[in-house]
Amino acid sequence: MKLKTALLGAVAAIGIAPAAFAERGSDGEAKILYWQAVSIMNPYLSSGTKDVEVSSLVLEGLGGFDEKGVVIARLAESVPTVENGGVAADLTSITWKLKPGLLWSDGTAVTSADAKFTFDYCTHPEGGCAQAARYEGIKSIDTPDDLTVVITFNGPKPNPYTAFVGSTSPILQKAQFEKCLGAAASTCTQENTFPVGTGPFRVTDFKVNDVVSLEANANYRDPAKPAFATLTVKGGGDAQAAARAVMETGEFDYAWNTQINPELQEQMKAGGKGVFVNGFGTLVERIEMNMTDPSPDLAEGERSTTKHPHPFLSDVRVRQALSMAIDRQALVDIGYGDSGRPTCNLVPAPEMFASDNTGCLTQDLEGAKALLDEAGWSDTDGDGIRDKDGKKLHILYQTSSNPVRQDFQAVIKSWWESIGVEVELKVVDASVFFGGDAGSPDTFQKFYADVEMYANNFDGTDPEPYLAQYLCDKIPGPENQWQGENVNRFCDPAYDALVEELSKTAEMSKRAEIAKKLNDMLTKDSFTVVSLVDRGRLSAASNTLGGVVLNTWDSELWNASDWYRMK
Repeated sequence: MKLKTALLGAVAAIGIAPAAFAERGSDGEAKILYWQAVSIMNPYLSSGTKDVEVSSLVLEGLGGFDEKGVVIARLAESVPTVENGGVAADLTSITWKLKPGLLWSDGTAVTSADAKFTFDYCTHPEGGCAQAARYEGIKSIDTPDDLTVVITFNGPKPNPYTAFVGSTSPILQKAQFEKCLGAAASTCTQENTFPVGTGPFRVTDFKVNDVVSLEANANYRDPAKPAFATLTVKGGGDAQAAARAVMETGEFDYAWNTQINPELQEQMKAGGKGVFVNGFGTLVERIEMNMTDPSPDLAEGERSTTKHPHPFLSDVRVRQALSMAIDRQALVDIGYGDSGRPTCNLVPAPEMFASDNTGCLTQDLEGAKALLDEAGWSDTDGDGIRDKDGKKLHILYQTSSNPVRQDFQAVIKSWWESIGVEVELKVVDASVFFGGDAGSPDTFQKFYADVEMYANNFDGTDPEPYLAQYLCDKIPGPENQWQGENVNRFCDPAYDALVEELSKTAEMSKRAEIAKKLNDMLTKDSFTVVSLVDRGRLSAASNTLGGVVLNTWDSELWNASDWYRMK
C-alpha cells in the first residue's frame, strides 16, 4: 500500500538569520522574567511550561520547530524525510544523523548513546516521565555508530517527529543521568537543576522557585553565539508586575506570559520601554474535570486515583451543565480582548485539525439547570444549593495565581452558583501549581480538587502526541511519581484505540478527521475537558533586545542564541 507523505514534505532544515553581533558574550547580561518561577531544569520531571522553556536554554533535541511550526534541525545535521532517505518509505523508522564534533557543556562528546539513554530514561517502568507521550509507538532505538540514531516504530508512523524534537523532548547526557533511572529520577537534585547540556547557556546557580543564573556555554556549536555572556531568569510576582518591569520600568529585557487584560496592555504600551509580542498557536485556557475522588477523607495515595470514581463528576450531565453555564465570549472580553477568542476545542489549530465544535459558545443557564434536574440534583431545603442523597453539590475549583485567572474564577463561580452549585475557590502559587513536585499536594498533576483551570499547548503542528496524553496509561499517580498529563484520569478504551489508529494513518485528511474525533471525545461528547479561550501568546520584549521571534509552536526561548543587545 502506498502511504501518503504530505506531513513529511512539510519539513525542512532551515537556517536562522545571523544575529547582529560578532563575538560570543559581547553584550553582557540579559534579564528575563518568568513570573511562574522555575522549579526544575529537567522537562521530563515537569509538565510546567516555565520549566520546559527555561530548560530549553540548556537542553536540546535533535530537532525543533520554528515560528511557522516547521521542523528544523538542532543537534542533527538535517531533518530526515522520505525524500532524503532519512525516513523509511513505509514510515516504520526514522534515522537521524548527529552533527560531527558536538560537545556537551562539560567538553565531552555528544553521541547517539545519549539519545538512546534518554529514551530508556523516560520509558523506564519504575519511573514517571511527564513527556512519555513523545515516545509513544516506539519499538526500539538503535545506535549503529556514534552519530546515528535509528528509531523504529511499532508500525507506520506518519508523524515521526515526536521523540527528540521540540523543547519537551530534549536529549540528556547519559554520563550525568545514568544513576537517575526509574524511581531514582526525582532524587537526583544536582542533575535535575544543573543539567549538562548542548544549548547556548549553562546553569551557574539555581534557586528553586526563584532565580536561575546562566552563562554562555563555552562549548556551544556556534563560536560566535550567544551574544549575551550571562542570562538571569527571575521568578515570582505576577503577570502584571512582569509586564510592567519590561514595558514601563525597563528593569528586564523579556517577560514571558504577560497575561493581563486589554486595558492594562494599552496603559503599559505608553511606557515606551518595550513592545508586546503576540501570536496564536494551540494554547487553550480550559477547565479540567476530575473523574476521580479528591476527598481528603481518603488515604494519601488513593485521593484522585482510579480506585475511587468522582462522586458526582462521573455523571456526564453534571459536567455538561457546568460547561453550559459559562459565557466564553464574556471571558475573552474580561481577560484577553484581541489576544483571545472563545473556543470549545482542546485542539484549536492548525485549522485542518480544528473540529467544527461550536455548541458551547452560547451560554445556556436554563439548559444547565434542566440537566442538573435530570441528574437528580435539586434544592430540597431551599438554601439555593442543590443536593442529592443528603450531599450538597459542592465544588472545589482551583487554579494558579494570576489576576486574569482569579477574574475568571470569580465570574464562573457566579454562573455556577446561579444554577445551584456551591463553589469554593482555591488559588495556588503558580510556581508550585506547575512545579511537578511529587511531594506537594498542590500540583495540577495531583489534582486534589474537583475542577482545575490552566492552559497548555503542544510542540509543533501535529496534535498526535498531545492527544496521546489522554491515554489510560498516561494517568499520574503515586506509582509513577505523579507524572503525566492525563490529569482528569480519563480512561476510555475506544479513545486509546483511536489514538493508535491516528498513529498509523498517513493520509492528511484522514489524520485530521481522527484528530477531530479525539478532540470531540474529550470536549463535546464527555465534557471531561471544558475549553474556554483560545489564547494568543502574549509576552513583552524590551526595545533594546534584538533577535526576538515569537514562536507559538515550541519554546518562546527557541532562538535565544540569536538574541542580542541593540545599540
